[in-house]
Amino acid sequence: MDASVELVKHLLQSVVYLHATVSRDHPSTRILGDERMGSGVIVDSSGLILTVNYVVMGGQSVDVTFQKGRRAKGEIVAQDYEVGLALVRVKRQGLPAVRLGSSDALERGDAVISLAASGAQERRVAGGVVTYLGEFEAYWEYLLERGVVSSAPNPGFGGGGLFAMTGAMVGTLYLNLSEIARNSLAIPVDFYRAHEQELLRYGRVVSRPRRAWLGVFAHALEEGVVVAGVVPDGPGDRSGLQEGDLIVSVNAEEVATRRDLYLSLWRHEPGESLTLEVMREKKVRRFEVKGGDRAYFFRPL
Repeated sequence: MDASVELVKHLLQSVVYLHATVSRDHPSTRILGDERMGSGVIVDSSGLILTVNYVVMGGQSVDVTFQKGRRAKGEIVAQDYEVGLALVRVKRQGLPAVRLGSSDALERGDAVISLAASGAQERRVAGGVVTYLGEFEAYWEYLLERGVVSSAPNPGFGGGGLFAMTGAMVGTLYLNLSEIARNSLAIPVDFYRAHEQELLRYGRVVSRPRRAWLGVFAHALEEGVVVAGVVPDGPGDRSGLQEGDLIVSVNAEEVATRRDLYLSLWRHEPGESLTLEVMREKKVRRFEVKGGDRAYFFRPL
């Protein structure tokens, strides 16, 4: 039998299916719904599962289904809202944990395998090559210092694993980038490895400076950064920002790109006062915004 087939069969034992139930009153349900399906990867034989935060965010209960159909209740033990990872623990011992690698060893053109759950009993695999390694930004106030984009699409729900051909897990599957052929983005496992002890001890990354959060969806245009939407009752919404506003500056610091906006915001902590100038109906308007705390806003109810 082909070695890669044997490798996939071995790795699939560590991929689990997650089903999270979220209170309808939780602010994330307006965007993500109150039932979430996801994938996870066992990273410690004592019951630790790595996944993406949007699957379990606000979860009142998390059910975990293993490859052979066994089920267990999961507990959310850590969440990293900036990077987008989460840890779930089940009370099981002797689970088949993967070997963690590093995205630093990857180069463009390297072959990779993506594995994910598409249902309680379904596991799927896709193959491809690394197409991009580097900074990745997105519209929900998200900027990853280093992301892994590959031509291996995410074959199931978010939170599965991206693996090198050595069998080492190098990333957590975050989302498909359908507008770029069939590429997918993975969060390097290095982010988890670097902060594992903090996440397990405090439930979050405490060594990283806290970041002010605006609660907007930002799209980059030639003219600058436009507000494409606001999180209901978020800091921007409460301060009067509206869809269509063109953000000109933050605390008198010009904002020309979406990256500029994020880095300007993240020089401040939650609770700090921010002055935003926006262009609305051909007039410059000024808004006073108190920087929010994304983790607190989306905390479990």
